[in-house]
Amino acid sequence: MEPKPKLLVVEDELAIRTGLVDVFTFHGFEVDFAEDGEIGLNKALSGNFDMILLDVMLPKKNGYDICSAIREQDRQQPVIMLTARNTDEDIIHGLSLGADDYVAKPFSITQLVLRVQAVLRRSGFDNKPDNHIHLSNGPSIDTVNLCAEIDNETIAFTKREMEILQYLHRHNDRPVPREELLHKVWGYEQDLNIETRTVDIHIAKLRRKLESDPKQPAFLQTVRGGGYKLLSGQG
Repeated sequence: MEPKPKLLVVEDELAIRTGLVDVFTFHGFEVDFAEDGEIGLNKALSGNFDMILLDVMLPKKNGYDICSAIREQDRQQPVIMLTARNTDEDIIHGLSLGADDYVAKPFSITQLVLRVQAVLRRSGFDNKPDNHIHLSNGPSIDTVNLCAEIDNETIAFTKREMEILQYLHRHNDRPVPREELLHKVWGYEQDLNIETRTVDIHIAKLRRKLESDPKQPAFLQTVRGGGYKLLSGQG
């Protein structure tokens, strides 16, 4: 059975909250909700959601504070803010706190669903995740159990190594720049110009596990001036 995207609705107005739960359940989401900011924050920080719809004006704790707290813990958690406060200053403030999108009330339900789906696509959520990555003319990698059988030996991967392989696999039609990996896999903000060898070190470790000759990689290649490319097929 395909996994459903998990959605948290943090909204104090009963009619709006009920409507959102019903609509997104109909569209194939697994939906939870919270009616005030404190409950919403506790649920949001559990890390169990693919998307959070977050009202700004909430009892006990406002949406801006919740968004800020989420970003301190998880830079990649998708968040869309919902609010009647739709001045440029409000929108800029919400986005500067790390919201992925900002939707003004009253809103079109159809447009909101499309925007949620768009943010989920950008964040890498896939309703049909690959349980295996099949390397071109090479071994198959078990993404669920974090391992592969290579030369009659079981090779184990860390969760981070598997996240890198999965991201490269999803984008195997092009080389992926190291800055993109830092942003999408590690969650660093874009355009920070960070000096770090984290990506290179992980790529080197992966090559030692995957390649018969890590100095002449057959599967995980470097494209000069472009980034890294995984030669894989469909799972």
